[in-house]
Amino acid sequence: MRTIAIDSAQNDRFRTWEKLLDGRGIRKHGAFLLAGRKTVPEALRAEPGRFTAALAPDTPALEALDPLLPEGIARHVLARPLFERLDVSGTGLPLLVGTVPDMPVIDPATPPQGLELVCALGDPANLGALLRSAAAFGVRRVLLLPDCAHPFHPKCLRAAANAVFRLEFRRLAGWKALDGAAGLLFALDGGGRDLTAFAWPDDLRLILGEEGQGLPDGLAAQRLAIPTSGAVESLNATVAASIALQHWFSRG
Repeated sequence: MRTIAIDSAQNDRFRTWEKLLDGRGIRKHGAFLLAGRKTVPEALRAEPGRFTAALAPDTPALEALDPLLPEGIARHVLARPLFERLDVSGTGLPLLVGTVPDMPVIDPATPPQGLELVCALGDPANLGALLRSAAAFGVRRVLLLPDCAHPFHPKCLRAAANAVFRLEFRRLAGWKALDGAAGLLFALDGGGRDLTAFAWPDDLRLILGEEGQGLPDGLAAQRLAIPTSGAVESLNATVAASIALQHWFSRG
């Protein structure tokens, strides 16, 4: 397949790709950029049909990736200044343009299957770290509240290390949607019961609020706490969630 050279910032394709550097552009175009020395080839092996284009700063870099590229994928060589504007991680290696999967709104009156994470993290790097832990500890589905960062944001993808491709994403209309949620609902809270002595159920929803803002008043969820030495006021939300997920995964 022929390679297309792009050397103008006014090129329509480039302008679209540049908009994929933030959540608004990702939502508008339904596409994302994937970078990384390991993540790009791993994603091509595992999910070749998800990607529509490969972008590189020069022909040799693109040719090095060529054995992994599906036959129909578009190949582009960008002028280096343009490529560097897209390569926000500074890898200098080819990027992939992928299609964001459908993330329909879920009716929380449907009971959970396994542990489902309800997430409001607004920092994409924190969200990526959480998704990596979620995939590692057997979570299948993540429910995204409106203020949550986009899971296909470049910073999230970098921290998640391809975990996003192992998870299902659904959207929640808002906190109020949880008022009628079916099944067991839990949240991490310093004043809750000790989760290390808790008999974890197989099916539940675990809520993780935004860092520093806590949970809405009146949220009808049972509280679980992680015992600590007390030397610090609280744990990072992603660290706390990872500890809770590991305990659920090891419930026996």
